[in-house]
Amino acid sequence: MTAVASGAPVRARVGDFYTWMSAAFVATAFLGFIPTYFEPMAQGKFQANPVVHLHGVAFFGWTLFALVQTSLVPAGKTALHRSVGLIGVSYATLLTVLGLLAALNSLNTATVMGFGAQGEAFLIVPLLVIVTFAVLFTAAIANIRRPEVHKRLMLLATVSVLNAPVARPMLTWVLHADMPGGQPPVWINAPVSWLSYGFILIAMAHDWKTRGRPHAVYVIALPVLAFLAWAVIPVSETVAWHSFARDFLALAGKPPAAPA
Repeated sequence: MTAVASGAPVRARVGDFYTWMSAAFVATAFLGFIPTYFEPMAQGKFQANPVVHLHGVAFFGWTLFALVQTSLVPAGKTALHRSVGLIGVSYATLLTVLGLLAALNSLNTATVMGFGAQGEAFLIVPLLVIVTFAVLFTAAIANIRRPEVHKRLMLLATVSVLNAPVARPMLTWVLHADMPGGQPPVWINAPVSWLSYGFILIAMAHDWKTRGRPHAVYVIALPVLAFLAWAVIPVSETVAWHSFARDFLALAGKPPAAPA
């Protein structure tokens, strides 16, 4: 009786931690896209293929979905959490499809504007994000009966899509970088990804405080993610990658003529 009573507050605090982390993800996604999406949209200056808007809304919505899901468990609504989680499978599939379409649109736009080489190189960044998210989410679903593993993999899956909102204000407000054809430089992926992985370090510190050591999920995933964030830079410069990017572009058909 005493053990149960003393354990309940600990579980609540752990649940609250993931809720607060999800709230931080929502804030990061919103604030990160102010300079390049929300502000231009409010000024009527942002024009893009509809898939770009769908992509943006869906990925921002994912952070809200994560916030709802992580708030249900500490509220004692575990059954509802599991039921809503079934929607997450379809939602994650939608994100994967929209991510591929948005990457294809970005490459096509860069090519039409005469910046095909930059577009081909940068393609590796969104594709890595999509693949990483899909792998982590799939692993989370596969471990749905292991909640300690499942919730950490879900956290990692959400963190994996935060490099873009972290990159945009850095490029706009800090580096004042010029982006030919709308394509950021590939090298930016490493520092912004590592910066976003600060969330993982926070989660590891929380593990250390509450369970005495970081969970193996974080210990394994963090160095792998950090390495991949850097590895895209040399790979993006290879002939093989540019050949793949041109084959990927062929999925869009013949690019339209550039406007006069």
